[in-house]
Amino acid sequence: MKSNSNTQKIVPFLWFDNRAEEAVELYTSIFPNSRIDFLNRWPKGGPFPENTVQTAGFSLDGTDFFAFDAGPQFKFNTSISFFAVCEAPGELDALWNELEREGEVLMPLDRYPWSPRYGWVNDRFGLSWQLMLGKLSDVGQRVSPCFMFSGDRRGQAEEALRMQISLFEDSSLAGISRYEAGSGGPEGLVNHAQYSLGGRTFMAMDNGMEFEAPFNEAVSLYLNCKDQAEVDYYWDRLTSDGGEESQCGWLKDRYGISWQVIPEFLSDKISNGDPTRLGRMMEKLWGMKKLDLGQLKAAYES
Repeated sequence: MKSNSNTQKIVPFLWFDNRAEEAVELYTSIFPNSRIDFLNRWPKGGPFPENTVQTAGFSLDGTDFFAFDAGPQFKFNTSISFFAVCEAPGELDALWNELEREGEVLMPLDRYPWSPRYGWVNDRFGLSWQLMLGKLSDVGQRVSPCFMFSGDRRGQAEEALRMQISLFEDSSLAGISRYEAGSGGPEGLVNHAQYSLGGRTFMAMDNGMEFEAPFNEAVSLYLNCKDQAEVDYYWDRLTSDGGEESQCGWLKDRYGISWQVIPEFLSDKISNGDPTRLGRMMEKLWGMKKLDLGQLKAAYES
């Protein structure tokens, strides 16, 4: 399915409980070449506390993100982490110190077989980060989403990434390393994989340990679609073979990963639209599962 848009096709979307603004300000202050693009607030009488974040868009050194405040229902875990590469030890240490403060260290910043300096940490908001000293040219971008398949999903990493690659233009597999006998993980499963979707780098792994970290809506993938045909294409394929429809353009694919399948018209109006017209369009959106671009445009333009 082709898209002529220069918009980042797949945008990580972060679900916070009244701390989105604090988190966005932290992340954009510690990563180089970062910015907040827009920040809209929930109005009085809305479903969440007034003046908390309805939608925020921000960029971390070339990777776009969205965030919002939507209550305590879902919590971040290690099922989706963000892999950040630094080329200078001092840069990595400074980033680690900020993310580690009031957080939880999962793997200390140290030398490991795959890197002279690497660490894994959950920050003060619970969001999970893997930091590594390496070359940006080997990854292609500073920050990349990393999926970890665990529990009943362990062993599905390769199947899932190949499904994702099949859906998107400008996508390919860069490489897969596998657990070897005695290496600490199930022999033959994916220790680390790097691949591209729509020209952006993603990573995947099967959990090397027995604990379960299930995918949930705390981190979803916001999929920008240029028109209704793209909405239909991705919705149908992501909900097939065990996927699950939800509300307001949300769904879960067969592996439990949450996606938002959104027409670019809606994305544009969220960031640049008239607040009153946007409110009318959002009221129409609440009643939909798969989004109907024609109805959304009619609601906005009425």
